[in-house]
Amino acid sequence: MAIYLTREGREKLIKEIEDLQKRKPQIQDEIARAREHGDLRENAEYHAAKETLTNLMRRIAEIDAKLSNAKIIEELNIEPDKVFIGVTVTLQDEDGDDYKYTIVDLEEADPAESKISVQSPLVQGLLGHKAGETVEVELPAGKAKFKILTISR
Repeated sequence: MAIYLTREGREKLIKEIEDLQKRKPQIQDEIARAREHGDLRENAEYHAAKETLTNLMRRIAEIDAKLSNAKIIEELNIEPDKVFIGVTVTLQDEDGDDYKYTIVDLEEADPAESKISVQSPLVQGLLGHKAGETVEVELPAGKAKFKILTISR
């Protein structure tokens, strides 16, 4: 299954995998040192280091799978005037409040930076619509209407 990343998001994942790979030898050294302490059945240091290594390897594999299936949003031929992944959209709700969001894949979602997932209920209701349209969206709290003010890349 393809995931969609911005160039920035892809670079962030590449940096994370590089950092994790640098930590791997350190954790392997910790395991070797802990092994020297004798009986492994009751060696908490050994078991903790093994668990850390397992989690690190799992995350490396997860990132590697994402990178191998990633499509870079900026390289896709997407209609620039419609709501789709990779755009920044400015909305106005029924109370007249404005919201500005960048639509990203789940991997890059960060509400604190106004980056919301393409899988979110709000975005699912907006996909394919154009600036100027008013769209009724089914949210967990109920239906809401939003006017799409602007769409930009």
